[in-house]
Amino acid sequence: MPPDKSPSLAAALAHSQGERLRRFFSFRVRNPADIPDLTQEVFLRMLRVPDGDAIRSPEAYLFTVALHVAQQHALQHSAIPPSVQAEELLAQLPASPDADPLLQAHGQQCLEAFTHALERLSPKARATFVLHRQYGMTLKEISRELRISFPMAKKYLAKALQQLHQHLDAQ
Repeated sequence: MPPDKSPSLAAALAHSQGERLRRFFSFRVRNPADIPDLTQEVFLRMLRVPDGDAIRSPEAYLFTVALHVAQQHALQHSAIPPSVQAEELLAQLPASPDADPLLQAHGQQCLEAFTHALERLSPKARATFVLHRQYGMTLKEISRELRISFPMAKKYLAKALQQLHQHLDAQ
């Protein structure tokens, strides 16, 4: 079996493109502390390439891999606020001694339906809705927080409201 050229390819790319790759990530990740890990992940993937000689443009391939790593990182670390556990919030409220059990049961059912509807939203639509409704953020603030355009923030909020209304109306 011929010697594997991937380590030498990865080493050459690390030497020639390392700084450029770190700059590439600096524009795509929120936390600069993640850049070394992402850079390392790219080079680990380059080491796993079975036939480095078959790559026509190693630099282009490197940045294609880097783009995939950045996208996976963004999905894993998207700015989705922690899920709202409405049941826990309600449990903390003092119960009224003269509360109607039927009304409490109906309220619990409504809360469960809303929680289920919220879980069915896409991550970005859910994040936009929660940031807007729970945290009172404007669409401009949301677009900066989620790193999306203002029209996309507006679209996600409208989509979330529409889907929540549809789901809750069907109940």
